[in-house]
Amino acid sequence: MGFRLAQTMAYTIDEINRNSNMLPNVTLGYSVYDNCLQTGIGVGAALSLVSGKQEQVTLGKNCSGTHPFLGIVGESSSTRTVAIAMVLGLYRVPMVSYYATCSFLSDRQKFPSFFRTIPSDAFQVRTMIQILKHFGWTWVGLLLSDDEYGIHATRSFHSELRLNSGGCVAYTEILPWGDDTTELRRIVDVMKKSTARVVIVFAYETHLIDLMKEVVRQNVTGLHWMASEAWTSGTSLQTPDFMPYLAGTLGITVRRGEIPGLRDFLIQIRPDIHHNNTHGQSVVNQFWEHTFQCRFAPPPAGWVEAGGELCTGQEVIEIVETGFLDVSNLRAEYNVYKAVYALAYALDDMLKCQPGRGPFSNNTCAHLQRLEPWQLLYYLEKVNFTTSSGDRVSFDEKGNILPVYDIMNWVWLPDERIKVQKVGEVQRSAFNGAEVTLDEDKIFWNFHSEQPPRSVCSESCPPGTRVVKTRRRSECCFDCVPCSDGEISNTTNSMECISCPEDFWSSPQRDHCVPKKTEFLSYHEPLGICLTTISLLGTFICVIVLGIFIHHRNTPIVRANNSELSFQLLLSLKFCFLCSLLFIGRPRPWTCQLRHAAFGISFVLCVSCILVKTMVVLAVFRASKPGGESSLKWFGAVQQRGTVLVLTSVQAAICTVWLASASPMPHKNTQYHSDKIVYECAVGSTVGFTVLLGYIGLLAVLSFLLAFLARNLPDSFNEAKLITFSMLIFCAVWVAFIPAYISSPGKYADAVEVFAILASSSGLLVALFGPKCYIIILRPERNTKKAIMGRGTD
Repeated sequence: MGFRLAQTMAYTIDEINRNSNMLPNVTLGYSVYDNCLQTGIGVGAALSLVSGKQEQVTLGKNCSGTHPFLGIVGESSSTRTVAIAMVLGLYRVPMVSYYATCSFLSDRQKFPSFFRTIPSDAFQVRTMIQILKHFGWTWVGLLLSDDEYGIHATRSFHSELRLNSGGCVAYTEILPWGDDTTELRRIVDVMKKSTARVVIVFAYETHLIDLMKEVVRQNVTGLHWMASEAWTSGTSLQTPDFMPYLAGTLGITVRRGEIPGLRDFLIQIRPDIHHNNTHGQSVVNQFWEHTFQCRFAPPPAGWVEAGGELCTGQEVIEIVETGFLDVSNLRAEYNVYKAVYALAYALDDMLKCQPGRGPFSNNTCAHLQRLEPWQLLYYLEKVNFTTSSGDRVSFDEKGNILPVYDIMNWVWLPDERIKVQKVGEVQRSAFNGAEVTLDEDKIFWNFHSEQPPRSVCSESCPPGTRVVKTRRRSECCFDCVPCSDGEISNTTNSMECISCPEDFWSSPQRDHCVPKKTEFLSYHEPLGICLTTISLLGTFICVIVLGIFIHHRNTPIVRANNSELSFQLLLSLKFCFLCSLLFIGRPRPWTCQLRHAAFGISFVLCVSCILVKTMVVLAVFRASKPGGESSLKWFGAVQQRGTVLVLTSVQAAICTVWLASASPMPHKNTQYHSDKIVYECAVGSTVGFTVLLGYIGLLAVLSFLLAFLARNLPDSFNEAKLITFSMLIFCAVWVAFIPAYISSPGKYADAVEVFAILASSSGLLVALFGPKCYIIILRPERNTKKAIMGRGTD
């Protein structure tokens, strides 16, 4: 891999040198250093370049010696890059990495001369979070390598996850260096016990091999893996042993590119052409020996005797099965290609500087012979070009390239072949986020359902419930609590329930508000029908009784009972029965105003007639005694009518003042039932209502007292007794009405008042007119003057 990257750089420089339109009269050269995966060696090589102590080079007859040092292409490891870039930053020496993704390197204060042609881990992390959101994965496990790459990528992941509120991390485990069996076993146990079905790994493939061996040993299935770009293309993990567990992996990798002519260049590599034995055996020789399993002379001792072959240098590399010549999937190589071109374009722009118009002090330009690295750094920051594949290359203020990723999927074919295919791509959106495009139909899922797994700590709370955090540490673990009565939630995972408007109530599912049920004493319900029937029946009986009295108006019993007052009393009782109908049905402004006025005036008219009748009875019996004739002159027909009219007019005045000052109006009462609206008539003025009832009560008590005093008057048909009994019923009904009315909620208060009206009216009708109708209809022989005077029958 490293050898092909070096050859890609060599090819790119050769291509630039052959381009007559770029860097005319300038030939680029290069030195390749092998860091042997050691940070110290890499830093030492960088220091030797910075100090000018690099090796003497010879390129043709007229090009030899130490040449200006422009910059470094590399490193691949984030850990080693941090160390090298920190040193180079002190001298403002440009460094363009093709594979170091650590977001920490974007710190311009610490790494002022660092650039890269691979996207930062910060963008990779945002991409992963977008994928998690796409599939609804809110509960994931996180594994990382114990180095700069893993630590900073994980830190960025936690930070972005909190900002986006896209999910939670069930566990975070650091993969050990080497085969630490105890630690690996502990990590796998954590993965098994966790409910997280998705595992994200920020590590290199070398860190994963030992972990996967432990996963295979414990047979941990049912997990879906997400790979960072560091191991998405890791062929060492794509084995028949690991694929039952890793199949279906979704990985992020850098954009694949094309480098025309690279394969032809690689085919031409031969030891005899590229031989450079300054430090012993050349890198090309090592590659050749590894590829053809041979040795150059002199071979190691015993090599030939053991059957080993000697390398001739003429072997045909095209017939060997190796990925060296496969240029169909150029990713890291494409980044190297862009890195070299970025330095070349910066140098080209610098050399095109016109004297007197330069960007440096006194408008000066840089000169190739006196080039300072910081001068090239100025132009590198402004590089902007397009590759032959159509990709634009430019760096932002942090030295990062325009981020573009491919999303790869590990497919395990039925014949157990392994295919890594592209299933989507990611680009930076207009809002500096990750815009993910996925072709879900192409994704291979390593599950029996062939569907994406569910990876959540708690299932989503449906509409009608709200999220309640549990005592567990993660905010993704919660309980779903139904909304209270009168509250709703119409979204999934709602944090709060919202109250319905005043005239609305929550539906049974608590997911929307519905109009509250309205309650009032209706004509259509059994109670309303029953009371209406009684009211109409009482009115009908009053009409019948009135008809009987009119028909028998000349009979002694009718004449003796003051027929005019009896007719007025029957008429008022009819009004009493009918006024109860105003209390039934939906309250309206006119019914609210009329019901109590009609009720008050009707009953005062009724009780006034009874009071006058009682007073007349007393006057008649007093007139029958010697010297009592004068008492009758105060109770003539005119006086009776006048008394009734005056007493009724007082009540009419009370009602008028009440309606004018604080008129009763319909009122929506929600105090009785929170889920219902009780339509009732607000009395408006409690004082007015009290005075109205008090006036009726005063007349009733006065009538009762007068009748009670006259109850023992000598006569076989004592009208005073009937009045006493009727008023006793009347007062008892209304005394019982007050506490019942106050304690009855809603429509039942109206029902109690209607019942009191009907009961008192019926009591008066039966007590006062029942005995008389009985005599008129059933005992006509008693309907004589003698019988009424107590002298027997005719």
